[in-house]
Amino acid sequence: MNILLWHVHGSWTTSFVHGKHRYLVPATPDRGPYGLGRARTYTWPESAAEVSPEQLRTAEVDVVILQRPEELDLAADWLGRRPGRDLPAIYVEHNTPKDGNVPNSRHPMADRDDLLVAHVTAFNELFWDTGATRTTVIDHGVVPPAVEYTGELDRLAVVINEPVRRWRVTGTDLLPRFAEIAPLDVFGMRVAGLAEQLGLPADRLISHDDVPQHRMHAELARRRAYLHLCRWTSLGLSLIEAMTIGMPVVALATTEAVAAVPPGAGALSTRVDTLLEAAGRFVAEPERARRAGVEARAAARERYGLDRFLADWDRLLEEEVCG
Repeated sequence: MNILLWHVHGSWTTSFVHGKHRYLVPATPDRGPYGLGRARTYTWPESAAEVSPEQLRTAEVDVVILQRPEELDLAADWLGRRPGRDLPAIYVEHNTPKDGNVPNSRHPMADRDDLLVAHVTAFNELFWDTGATRTTVIDHGVVPPAVEYTGELDRLAVVINEPVRRWRVTGTDLLPRFAEIAPLDVFGMRVAGLAEQLGLPADRLISHDDVPQHRMHAELARRRAYLHLCRWTSLGLSLIEAMTIGMPVVALATTEAVAAVPPGAGALSTRVDTLLEAAGRFVAEPERARRAGVEARAAARERYGLDRFLADWDRLLEEEVCG
């Protein structure tokens, strides 16, 4: 199939474009949010091809993958065809509800009969009110990182994008408490200067800003354990990638993390003191950390394997296109 989709979420898109199809990724001269083109910090296959808005007017497209509400009108403008009416459309919802009365949050694609909403977690499907719109859940899948856990450094690793702006959402305010247990390495976008923002000495928190994915994986594998302190998020793919590497996990028991992290893979709790104790044990006992990491890797590879993810998407795409 020829699939049109925008480059919005790097990790999810990296897994998606590893399928057997041809992926048309809009690229504009400014490489802005609606024309980012191919990834530069992730490895994508050649089947993911950049296309300009002008090329899309005559491009052969079998299905449109939408990920933001405004893409519906944008796709109609660039294609000259209306997604959902002139060709099949699937809206992928990556996020939990963000504003308002969360249990009653209306999805922007609610009560439509021209597309299907595919949630990336069952938690998302539960919390979004999509009305009469058809929905399904396709759990995440990750490209297996090409590294294995060593845990040789008695440090804790965290991956957060925009930790200052998002603050309590990403659990940024909790980092100083864990920095008392062991030095932290924080990877992600816009993490530079985080130690200063938190009032921490430079030796207790080191920022690694926008590191290419393969290098980040190699560095994660050397740290003793992985911290997942997000209070409200769909399910960070970096958590799944860390588990797939074989890292033990210390995570808040919130949103989909409670389904992703089995008990033996580390520590999962809403009590921060419990997580602090677990992090301390992993730092002090490398063998305990290694054993938990083995369970984390087995669980992640079974539930979030790339083959399962792509097979689920193939079935859905075929159903929607044939329908």
